[in-house]
Parts: sequence; structure tokens; C-alpha cells
Amino acid sequence: MPSRRTVLTATAGVTAGLAVGTGAHALGSDDARLRAVISGMTLPEKVGQLFVMRFYGHSATDPDQADIDANLKEIGVRTVAELIAKYRVGGIIYFTWTHNTRSPRQIAELSNGIQSASLAQPRGLPVLIATDQEHGAVCRIGTPATLFPGAMAMGAGGSRADARALGRISGAELRAMGVRQDYSPDADVNVNPANPIIGVRSFGAGPDAVGALVGAEAQGYRDAGVAATAKHFPGHGDTAVDSHTGFPVITHSRELWEKLDAVPFRAAVAAGVDAVMTAHIQFPALDASGDPATLSHPVLTGILRGELGYDGVVVTDSLGMAGVRTKYGDDRVPVLALKAGADQLLDPPAPDVAWNAVLKAVRDGELTESRLDESLLRILRLKSRLGLLDRPYVAAKDVGRVVGTARHLAAADRIAERTTTLLVNEGGLLPLSSRTHGRLLVVGADPASPSGTTGPPTGVLAAALTELGFTATALSTGTDPSAADADKAAGAARAADAVIVGTYNVTAGDGQQRLVERLVATGRPVLAVAVRNPYDVAQLPSVQACLATYSWTDVELRAAARVIAGKVAPRGRLPVPVQRADDPTQVLYPIGHGLTY
Repeated sequence: MPSRRTVLTATAGVTAGLAVGTGAHALGSDDARLRAVISGMTLPEKVGQLFVMRFYGHSATDPDQADIDANLKEIGVRTVAELIAKYRVGGIIYFTWTHNTRSPRQIAELSNGIQSASLAQPRGLPVLIATDQEHGAVCRIGTPATLFPGAMAMGAGGSRADARALGRISGAELRAMGVRQDYSPDADVNVNPANPIIGVRSFGAGPDAVGALVGAEAQGYRDAGVAATAKHFPGHGDTAVDSHTGFPVITHSRELWEKLDAVPFRAAVAAGVDAVMTAHIQFPALDASGDPATLSHPVLTGILRGELGYDGVVVTDSLGMAGVRTKYGDDRVPVLALKAGADQLLDPPAPDVAWNAVLKAVRDGELTESRLDESLLRILRLKSRLGLLDRPYVAAKDVGRVVGTARHLAAADRIAERTTTLLVNEGGLLPLSSRTHGRLLVVGADPASPSGTTGPPTGVLAAALTELGFTATALSTGTDPSAADADKAAGAARAADAVIVGTYNVTAGDGQQRLVERLVATGRPVLAVAVRNPYDVAQLPSVQACLATYSWTDVELRAAARVIAGKVAPRGRLPVPVQRADDPTQVLYPIGHGLTY
């Protein structure tokens, strides 16, 4: 790894006056020096700095052959080092599915390789490396890194101190691996139970409560020296369409937006959030043009920058998503996003098309170079504040001293215990005693585990309960159990003292509902654990007890096991209302509902 002196020397050509001993924070307070960096850049280099791109592989220069083949097919280069050399990109995003995140030390070495490749270029600048480490249902870096409860679980806990601790600990671990930007927290107010893409990724349905936790988590990341990103502006919480596959429309009035969707983003701005991510949604009350918010000048420049007073980095959501590609072609989308007020262009589906489109737009006069310079200044300010211009490398050999430490893991367990929500407890079934209910059957849905957790949920619950003194057997019945699956589970239930059934987004008349009815018919006590949406409880009127964990990561399931066993009392409170199944206009359990013992 190059020394700090080598890094500064490598960038000396564009940082006229930046000498060894000049810290990044001094640069951050001196826009004149950052403007000097920008003035020394070529137009293609400026264009590249605006892009945040993905790639396949665990190594910057020596990925597996399958990843080389995927890179050649999708982005026209063999490695991320070649990607940087070709496009001079200013940002990189890590994904699990692109094989970037095998282990903490590997991630740190990959991050160093990326920085080395960028700084080796003429006038090379450090790269801002980002990922989606929301925790809960969306997490790109898994065990042995510390995994926390997801946003809606944190909403059930309701603790700003816990949210800030999550940001501080998660940020410290990300920074140790060379990741300086996290696309979290989610600032959407989830008021639509049918929302297919936000749901438990939101802190809840109360705008003030969501805003308080968004601000606290952002402060935690800032404490750790990592950029938090509030998303998805102007608010994605009331959609019934996934913007990955369609083009959602928000029908809120301007007045409702002010009272609901805007509140958490105002809190994020007040907390000094470093970045805001846009939403690929149509919001007619804010812009009647029919354009997605990502491409809307009235939304990004008029409202976010003008009315909310935000002058930090604006990053688009992925430009490969259907919501932003429905109306315009891939050559127009990045240009229109910049014209709207975006700074960073995330994950274009065809990098060559997008990069050349922006370059052409400047050369043709549609975009001015000074407009690019505005975004570059914001991006360089952020890189400077994060210390990237001074210390872009991390000590890979020391990653184990920060990532997944016993202290961090214990903190995550304690926080998770404060989120588990007891919704129903007829006859005082819970807590269970190993003396009276020693033999447990754990059945139910085993959805694919969120990134990096061990799973499956039934197995994690059964193992945790066994460690607590029960004899617990796991039997997976899936998210859509057949009649044969139900028969098998009912047969196994007869040999148990109680049954725990994990449910996952139950709907009226589906296989999970029928499974639960068969289990209840055995006469054994049945406890449901809703491992994703808490709305499941409305579809399960016959269960004797019901817990909500809000996600099926190990940390949340282990906390639920401790609650079931009475090792800790349930303390979570619903952060969203649960409507009646037979009359959705009526509330079955309001925000704030939660039992204890």
C-alpha cells in the first residue's frame, strides 16, 4: 500500500498548493483549493467523477474468470481497475451479488486496490466507495460484520440513542473496510401496508418518529466518519409499485407531503446528513410534468435545495431501475438528472452510453461545464470531509480489531431485545418455560436470508431456543406451504408441547394461513412470529400469541427467542398501525401497541 506521502504526491498535479502535512479538513474548509483541483481536470475526468458504478469481482485487478466475463459483457472492461482507468469514476458501489463482499479483510483489500488504481491515474483522486448497509432486510456486508435490526424494528424500539449507536458502530466497521458512504437511513414514511419495496425498510408510519430516528442514525454515521444518505426523496412510503420494476405514482397533495413525507428529510437536513438519494417516482403535486423525481428540477432544485435549504450531495437511485427508464432512454436519463440538480449518477445500466451522453451534452452546450463544477465541488467537499483526500487507504490487517467485535455484537443483541414486539398473548402463554413446554416445534416460512446472515429462520430460532434449555426441532414449510406440508407439520406438532410458526407476509387464504389453522386444530398452543411485516397478525386470529420481529436476520430472531423464553421482557411498540383483515378502514392495533410481562 502506498504511503500517505505517496498519495499526496500522486494528486499533487491537481492540488496545487497541497503539500504533505496539509490535512483533509483544511481542504474541506478551503473551497478555493478544491476549485483549483477542479480547474486542473479535463472534461472527461470531470464527467467520470460524477458517476458511481458497479463491477463484478472480489479484487481490483485479479477477479475470478466468471467475474471478468461478466464485466466484459456488461461494462466492457475486465476489472474495476480498468473501469476506473477508462471512465475515471468518482464513486464505486459494492453489492453482494456482484461478489464484492466475501469477507471484511477482502473488502478492505479491494477498497485499497480501487484507491490505488484511481490514484495511479494522471491527476488521480480517491474514490468514494459506497454500499447499501441498511441492516435488516437490506445488507450487503454480512457476518462476521455486526448486523443490527432493520429500520422498522428500530422504529419499534423508538430509541434515538440506539439509532445513533447503530450508525456509529456500523459506520466504524464500514470505514475500517474502506467504505465511506452508506446508502442509509431510509427516510420514507411507510403509510401503505401494501408497499412492496419499502415496508420494513422504513422506521414506521409516524413522520415525527421517523424523522427523529433518521436524524439520530445520520449523526451516528457522521460520528464514525462515514457519509449517511437519506432516501428516497421526496418520499417513497406510499407506493404499491416497486420502482425497480415499474413507475410508482404518489397521489399525496402538496399539503400532505409537507405534513408526512417531508418531515424526515427536513430532520435529515437539520442533522447535517451528507447525502440525499432521489426516488424514481412520479409525484404530480410536486411536479405535474410526469417526470420521475430523479429527473425533476422542481423537486431536486426547487424543493430539496431551495425550500429545504440542502446543499450537500444528491445521488440518484440506481439508473438501471425501471422507474427512471420508463419515459426516457439511457442516454437521456443521466443528462436530465444533472439538469434537475443531481450530483452523483448511480449505477447506469450501460456505462459507456451514460458517460458519453453527459460528455456530449457538455460539448453540445446542453449542459455547461460550470454546472458540472457545482456538483464536483460538492463531491470533493464530501471526500475531503471524510478524510479521503488525506488518508484514502485502510489497514486491512487491522480489520478484525474493528469489524464484528464482541462489544459490537453485544450492542446489537441488546438493541434487538428492545425492538421485539408482543402483539397478542392470550392466557399468558408467554413466556414459555422449558419445564412446562420443553419440546418445541418451529415451523414456517424460510425466505432467503438477508445478506450475510446464517438462516434459515426456523433453524436460527430452533437453535437459539435449544441453547436456552428447550428441545426445539425445525421444520421448514416455506412461504406457500401445500396441504401436504400442513399435514406433515400437524403430525409433528402432536409430539410437541407448543408450536412456533414463522410467518412471512401472510395474505387471506394463502398457504401460510391454512397451515396455521391446521396447527391450531391440533390443540397445541401456537405462537406466531411475524418475521417481516407485522401486518401478519391481522390474518392470524386463532393464534394464542404473536410476536413481530420486523426482519428475519439472526440478531432479531435470537432476540425473539430470548423474549419467548422470558430471558428478557418484550419492549417493542408498533411503529405502524395494523388494520383489520375484514375491514381495512378499521385499526386492529394502533401505533404504539405492544404488550409486555
